[in-house]
Amino acid sequence: TVVCNGQLSQALNVLSDRATEAKEFLVQLRNMVQHIQENGVEFEACLVAQCDALIEALNRRKAQLLSRVTKEHEHKLSVVRDQISHCTVKLRQTTGLMEYCLEVIKENDPSGFLQISDALIRRVHMTENQWGKGSLTPRMSSDFDLTLDSGPLLQTIHQLDFVQMKVPAAPILQLEECCTQTNSTTLSWKQPPLSTIAVDGYILELDDGNGGQFREVYVGTEMICTVDGLHFNSTYKSRVKAFNSSGVGQYSKTLVMQTSEIAWFTFDTASAHPDIILSNDNLTVTCNSYDDRVVMGNTGFSRGVHYWEMTIDRYDNHPDPAFGIARADVMKDVMLGKDDKAWAMYVDNNRSWFMHNNSHTNRTDGGISKGATVGVLLDFSRGILLFLINDEQQGPVAFNTLEGMYYPAISLNRNVQVTLHSGLPIPDFYTPGESEAAGSVC
Repeated sequence: TVVCNGQLSQALNVLSDRATEAKEFLVQLRNMVQHIQENGVEFEACLVAQCDALIEALNRRKAQLLSRVTKEHEHKLSVVRDQISHCTVKLRQTTGLMEYCLEVIKENDPSGFLQISDALIRRVHMTENQWGKGSLTPRMSSDFDLTLDSGPLLQTIHQLDFVQMKVPAAPILQLEECCTQTNSTTLSWKQPPLSTIAVDGYILELDDGNGGQFREVYVGTEMICTVDGLHFNSTYKSRVKAFNSSGVGQYSKTLVMQTSEIAWFTFDTASAHPDIILSNDNLTVTCNSYDDRVVMGNTGFSRGVHYWEMTIDRYDNHPDPAFGIARADVMKDVMLGKDDKAWAMYVDNNRSWFMHNNSHTNRTDGGISKGATVGVLLDFSRGILLFLINDEQQGPVAFNTLEGMYYPAISLNRNVQVTLHSGLPIPDFYTPGESEAAGSVC
């Protein structure tokens, strides 16, 4: 009995929950009835206003067309009246000449007639010639050569129908499919489940990763987008909105995403000099030329603190490879640092130099050999670049006041082979953001 009572109570609880849900659903439906009534009245008023606007536009056009007819009417009357006036004057002159000539013919003075006959004959011929071809033809037709082309408008009126008149609802970001990887982010979204409003496309916006203004990063019909080339160790805000022929809808909720704190990258095959040879998933590099050739990393930096190392796998005949950073348009067929697009340290088996725009500075003892490690530390919080050899800082801070976008880069020839190690933590001796790094001389 106790068991049965328990089962019945449990069943009643479930049924009670369903009853509660049904009551809430009924409230929702009753609210929908009220909203439908309100929206219906509003929609009818909008429809009447739109049709009245069309009628008003047609009346304005009718007035314009009637004005053109009136002008054409007045022009025709003016031309005909002018011709009537001109013809009346000529007819009066002709009739007068004819009457005069008849009176002369009646006179019985032959000598007087002979004196004026030639002049009268010429006058009669001249007057007759004035009634030349076309003078007795109307200059203007009484018909109005205007035909109102109302067919397209009538067809449009017959096709007048309801179309989508609302902007889309705000999309919903699908958080389970949104993610970041290194310095890229993938966003995914969908339309609200009950939305029936047509969507022509979407606009995805991201801020600058530092609390700045939003900017458009994608416009299209897809509902998933990956944005590359973001700053490392930065917090980005993202949002998306939909649009159709009626306009742009509201933004989705804002999603905050964090890019990786540490940068992982490889050498870039696309931008490397043709003589560069890459292997080991683009982590190991050498060259098939005795001349220095440049290869860069596939990721650029403009913010944060970054550290990477390169181990010397082969070092023959004491070449002088160069390590550092470069702009995207650096020269690829000379030693790194020869132009003004690169900041580098080149080193042989005994010493090193810093070089930028072919200016050599800070000669420092201590070189490299097979198995050595060269480290590069780029700190945008202080705007500096410094180098390490075998975990020890090589010389003072190499360069400062660095701003903008830089790519890791090296130059080498066929006597050197190097393997890259990225995503490394900052060396223990270095504290970012301080005025002076411990153990360094600025």
